[in-house]
Amino acid sequence: MYIKENLENGIPVVMESFKNVRSVAVGVWVKVGSRYETAAENGISHFLEHMFFKGTKKRNTKDIAIEIDSIGGDLNAFTSRENTAFYVKVLDEHLEPGIDLLSDIFVHSVFPEDEIEKEKKIIKEEIKMVEDTPDDYIHDLFNQEIWGREGLGQAILGTRETIASFTRDDLTSHIRKHYGTKDIVIACAGNFAHDELIRTLNSRFGGLRHGSEPKTGPVPGFRQSVSVFPKDISEAHICLGVPSISQVSEERYALFVLNTILGAGVSSRLFQEIREKRGLAYTVYSYTSSYSDTGLWGVYAGVSKKKVKEVAGVIMEEMLGLRDSLTEVELQRAKNHLKGSLILGLESTSSRMNNIARQEIYFGRYFSPDEIIKSVDKVTMSQIRGLAERLIRKELFSCTVYGPVQKNVLDGVFS
Repeated sequence: MYIKENLENGIPVVMESFKNVRSVAVGVWVKVGSRYETAAENGISHFLEHMFFKGTKKRNTKDIAIEIDSIGGDLNAFTSRENTAFYVKVLDEHLEPGIDLLSDIFVHSVFPEDEIEKEKKIIKEEIKMVEDTPDDYIHDLFNQEIWGREGLGQAILGTRETIASFTRDDLTSHIRKHYGTKDIVIACAGNFAHDELIRTLNSRFGGLRHGSEPKTGPVPGFRQSVSVFPKDISEAHICLGVPSISQVSEERYALFVLNTILGAGVSSRLFQEIREKRGLAYTVYSYTSSYSDTGLWGVYAGVSKKKVKEVAGVIMEEMLGLRDSLTEVELQRAKNHLKGSLILGLESTSSRMNNIARQEIYFGRYFSPDEIIKSVDKVTMSQIRGLAERLIRKELFSCTVYGPVQKNVLDGVFS
């Protein structure tokens, strides 16, 4: 059962109750991420997310760790390009101490100076880890090339230079700008008593001050470019894509179906053509990255340095030929795959909490699993053909390659 109501200070609380589970997940979502940072403060949303776990007025870092382990729970957080989320997942009998911990780090963190300096070292190591994981790092490079060096193009982790510059005043300033009640959504899914939950949340989060929502600015432009970043590693990594629709587009289900046919799953065209038929890659998939006002439809492949040009050509050929070769069999198979993936992905209280929080942030309303399934079923062949025709044009492609290749490795592919 889904319920939405506001706390006394106006914070919306979205709740989905299940009586046949023993866990509860509670998340506090803030509408700020790396796209809303200036270049000089890039990475501060993620840095601040880490700092919330470094001590409060009544608990130090070790106290927080011991208490969450003592109730067998999970207390964590993550940062994306548009949101920052803090969450706790516990057994239903431990909901109150779980919320006590979550609210304490969110409302009463003190950001000790010595912990700030220590965390700078930790996040610099995290940046190095990403740079040493090329199948992750290629996505940062690709985003930077298509969106530019600000907004959506900025890395979530920031840079070594920006991380080194952060002060405690920078952190508290970021909170003042982006952590007011209008910027926050609280989500809860699992086995809980509604009245008791609302009473506890009012008690723990009622003191938060009002604030304004982050400014989104103009819709970012998608840059058509072909970029090569030579690096002496064992495999070359390719990201290729076209501009796409936003998170709230009415065509999102048609895009999900198209993406499933192209490269989501072992029966998809890219997997079958590039891996199974030609043996050119171990990993190849397509994906959608949708934001509040724009999006990307992309493909990733990890390949031998000798096969970069061939694989990029095959991907583009598959995408360009998609509209005119779609079949009803593929359409139905993609719908079934998509419905199964959507429902299986909502089987934990954590995923349900994440789902209802995102729905509230982007749509301000709830979409039930049944409603989502019906929307997928309604997608027609004419819809996906029309969307493919509009999105997939040769002049719209951008491509980034990272690996042991020459700068001219893609010459002739996109011309």
